[in-house]
Amino acid sequence: MRTLILIGLISVAFAQAPKTGQVTATDPEAKLKELGIKLPTPAAPVANYVNAVRTGNLLFLAGKGPTGPDGKDVIGKLGKDLTVAQGYEAARFVAINQLAVLKAELGDLNKVRRVVKVLGMVNSDPAFTQQPEVINGFSDLLVTVFGDKGRHARSAVGMAALPRGIAVEVEMIVEIQP
Repeated sequence: MRTLILIGLISVAFAQAPKTGQVTATDPEAKLKELGIKLPTPAAPVANYVNAVRTGNLLFLAGKGPTGPDGKDVIGKLGKDLTVAQGYEAARFVAINQLAVLKAELGDLNKVRRVVKVLGMVNSDPAFTQQPEVINGFSDLLVTVFGDKGRHARSAVGMAALPRGIAVEVEMIVEIQP
């Protein structure tokens, strides 16, 4: 029964996800407004690093975690403490947090030429193997916000642990206007 419910939740998430070829260029600022997403102030780094480094036309964003709109982090292991649907939502929170970093760095999300690469790390129980479905929460929002410019190369990997027990961490590389 649990398997059927989980498959149903994943099916709903996939049904809501943009399909290849159906998305075109979009104004990311207007899209966020349309979606009712208000970007938070980016969290300050918790150790000796910076949120972003620019080299040429590339912006490398440090890993961010799933801090929700209530200011609390989503904590736990996928496959043990959290479902795929909860992980998907956590990854979506990470996307919002990374968009906040981009906005702070660039001033305008329309300066993004292309999301190039995403590395999604999932705090996983050893038997959990659905990391791609979890990180789709991140990827789906980027495609919704940026259109085809949001499509990216991606890795979705399981980790034995993530900082402070967070469920998901994602870093990304973005091509920006010169």
